[in-house]
Amino acid sequence: MRKISKQSPALLRCRSLLVLVSQIGLILCSLVCAWLLRFEFRLPDSNLLWTAAPILIMVRLVVMPFFNLMHGWWRHTGISDALDVLKAIVTGSFAFLLIVRYGLGLKVFPLSIYALEALITFTLLTGVRVLSRLLAETVRRDSASKRLLLVGAGHAAQMIIREAQQVETGYTVIGCVDDNPLKKGLRVLGVPVLGPVEILAKMVRAQRIDEVLIAIPSATQTQMLRLVAICKEAGAAFRTVPAMAELIAGRVTLQQVREVSLTDLLGRIPVDLDLESVREHIRDRVVMVTGAAGSIGSELCRQIRTYKPKLLLCLDQNENGIFHLQHQLAQDDGDDHKIFCVADFCNPERMRKIFLTYAVEIVFHAAAYKHVPVMESNVDEAVSNNVFGLLALLNVAESSNCSTFVMISSDKAVNPTNVMGCTKRVGELILAAWPGERLRCVSVRFGNVLGSNGSVIPLFQEQIRQNQPITITHPEITRFFMTISEAVSLVLQAFAIGRNGDILVLDMGKPVRVADLAKTLARLSGKSRQEFKFIGLRPGEKLFEELFYPDERVFPSACQKIACTESVRLAWPALKRGLDQLYVAVSLGKRASILARLQQIVPQFTYAGSDQAGSMENVPLRPSAPDVRQEVPTLVDMPVLPYRTWPANPLLGPPAGGGPGD
Repeated sequence: MRKISKQSPALLRCRSLLVLVSQIGLILCSLVCAWLLRFEFRLPDSNLLWTAAPILIMVRLVVMPFFNLMHGWWRHTGISDALDVLKAIVTGSFAFLLIVRYGLGLKVFPLSIYALEALITFTLLTGVRVLSRLLAETVRRDSASKRLLLVGAGHAAQMIIREAQQVETGYTVIGCVDDNPLKKGLRVLGVPVLGPVEILAKMVRAQRIDEVLIAIPSATQTQMLRLVAICKEAGAAFRTVPAMAELIAGRVTLQQVREVSLTDLLGRIPVDLDLESVREHIRDRVVMVTGAAGSIGSELCRQIRTYKPKLLLCLDQNENGIFHLQHQLAQDDGDDHKIFCVADFCNPERMRKIFLTYAVEIVFHAAAYKHVPVMESNVDEAVSNNVFGLLALLNVAESSNCSTFVMISSDKAVNPTNVMGCTKRVGELILAAWPGERLRCVSVRFGNVLGSNGSVIPLFQEQIRQNQPITITHPEITRFFMTISEAVSLVLQAFAIGRNGDILVLDMGKPVRVADLAKTLARLSGKSRQEFKFIGLRPGEKLFEELFYPDERVFPSACQKIACTESVRLAWPALKRGLDQLYVAVSLGKRASILARLQQIVPQFTYAGSDQAGSMENVPLRPSAPDVRQEVPTLVDMPVLPYRTWPANPLLGPPAGGGPGD
């Protein structure tokens, strides 16, 4: 190693000298050739020729370094290098003309030589670079580099080809396949377009392809499913470039290509976000995220910190979850401007101290109990946490001069058939009717996110790893899916554009059959004959989810992927009366009474035995006039009661339980 390091400067000097001599030779050759062409291959006035030659060489050598033409890396030559050669030739020729004709007064020097020499010099300097690149690529094709076939011949393919032409990548792009018939026979940076995608299997065999790369970052769900099926049929290893949303801040490189994931097959819809609007709302503000250790909460923390808040409070009751989140966020930018709180958001005393200590201005409420079958067996805990915990937190936020409260809702809140969904709907109604004057309340409703804690995807993956049958509740069950990062990005956009009392619904695309999802996941895992087992719907589960109520009017918002809903809002006194009755039912712990009171607040809520619930004595909650929101006095301050006690006013009392979920 020491010997090599000592020889390196000498080798570099030899290389530079070789480049210099070769370019001097080319310039001199150009001048002689121009002279021969001008005088029909004779050399009259040779003294004039050899007098001008040193001047020309000096002028060229002085000008060329300004255009970075003295290096010897000619195998990387591109269009920009040819333009640099052209600029250097034009500049040098103009300087040569001024020196010879007007400086030295040699007006006998033929004018045509200036043009002929410039043209021949450009041809030789460019040609030697192109020839060097061709030789390098020829040597590389004969080496052990992988033979790559691209699916797509667009902009992404061009960037991949350009990078693959570097020797260090270890790839040789053999060709492209593209369904555009006009591209057949064309060459993309020298790489031929062989034909449509259907011939991929034939080309893999004929060209001895080692790997197929899907270079279509804007591919839709249907297109990706087709391309993956064709690649699998061809029997070649295949990967894909990142989706458009992942490429906004960068360019396609061979280091970015990855395996085709389930996310690709569910659709790749770019999210057009007004990032500056979000930044203006968050920059230099104190932001709290409840349920920060969960899937949605942790991604909220990751994205919020990029907008430079004054302070980010990550709060969760899950100690291990907070520990891991703190470790993940500290790896990127340390713990500056972040506080990690292990706390139960249902505890008003603890939350009031946190709000006053850190002067919380914005709350993203992602904490909730969310597992449908579990909450069907724990009705009182679901209501205590998701409804009365929300009320306690809202009241603390209102009394602490917080400005904005955003609640993460669910598509299960629409025509709910389970307790979890019904409590989310009650939460939407509470935020829409909240009487506080200072607090802007916004609900954001969306469906399932891929890979969240407790979702079907990790369960399917675990069953595939253990060679167990994939369990599906029903062959026709469908769900809405989106990625966690996209969902959180849209939640932040909804936070920026939402008005007080708004219920904003994210565009979830088309519902996906869970059975198809499981089959696709098995195919991506290399399981061609995966066993599936249908176990029947679980308690509270329905075949399909909805995003809107039939009586809700849907309006577009400032963001294309977010819709705003408008329906009859409950007046706060009527809603509070229903919540008081629900509170009493929870305190008594009778399941039937709790379910009946929930249905009183959310008439669309259906459950086993709900037909008998109408016999209970209750007060109608719905106002007779549409869109009624009565003015009520601001909530009065009341003494803080001990935690885990049941106060007379449910708005200030904590439920018996926490909310560590996401």
